[in-house]
Amino acid sequence: MLVTGLEILKKARAEGYGVGAFNTNNMELTQAILEAAEELKSPVILALSEGAMKYGGRALTRMVVALAQEARVPVAIHLDHGSSYESVLKALREGFTSVMIDKSHEDFETNVRETRRVVEAAHAVGVTVEAELGRLAGIEEHVAVDEKDALLTNPEEARVFMERTGADYLAVAIGTSHGAYKGKGRPFIDHPRLERIASLVPAPLVLHGASSVPQELIQRFRDSGGEIGEAAGIHPEDIKKAIALGIAKINTDTDLRLAFTALIREGLLKNPKEFDPRKYLGPAREAVKEVVKSRMELFGSVGKAL
Repeated sequence: MLVTGLEILKKARAEGYGVGAFNTNNMELTQAILEAAEELKSPVILALSEGAMKYGGRALTRMVVALAQEARVPVAIHLDHGSSYESVLKALREGFTSVMIDKSHEDFETNVRETRRVVEAAHAVGVTVEAELGRLAGIEEHVAVDEKDALLTNPEEARVFMERTGADYLAVAIGTSHGAYKGKGRPFIDHPRLERIASLVPAPLVLHGASSVPQELIQRFRDSGGEIGEAAGIHPEDIKKAIALGIAKINTDTDLRLAFTALIREGLLKNPKEFDPRKYLGPAREAVKEVVKSRMELFGSVGKAL
């Protein structure tokens, strides 16, 4: 069933579990995410970036909306890292039930003004809004953010920001980063900062750049001929602790890409004569489903759709 993001996340924040927001770009990824959610009876958020919408066009958004409407668990369709008011309006017209406006790269007053503008438009049609305060290092949808330019969220600013904008949930910067390269070893997560933010902001909080980047997937990718540097993700225990402190929405993209691509590479490497897409996309879809299920178990959302 198709619901708003807040319907899913308000309950998650109140009951102390997290809900995965999984990025999709095609039919197989969408099917894998929804099948995992239905099998584990977990609420879920399907996230589409502006890049995904450009890649798949209306065919992709219409398919995602249709599959979400048919799902037997609560599903929100979310615009990830919307860069402009116009982009948000496009998502609203396509039937999205959750939108993000990301003006975190602007000054505080501009972020407040543009976020408030989006909130007014989205709330007018019953859609809920995610905003962001602070910046994550790594690769975002439109720009690479250097480590030196990544700014952690100020707790008091977060309180004022949410009061002034009326946003429904807030993405915070506490040390995570986008992409597969989040640091060496175990990346530092500023849990005390998160605890302070959560004490001042009762709304659901969002953790971007939260993929775990499992080493077994990295190895399978390499073994099948892929080239990737010393990738590292967020430790599962750090994610659990963040959820206990108020994180309700956890974004995951890199893990799905790795699983999907590694299985396609394996299939073509083992069967070089194969040219039926179903024969290598099918196993890749199943691998993504297993990753999604493992994330749902980590987040504590299993059975929460009952």
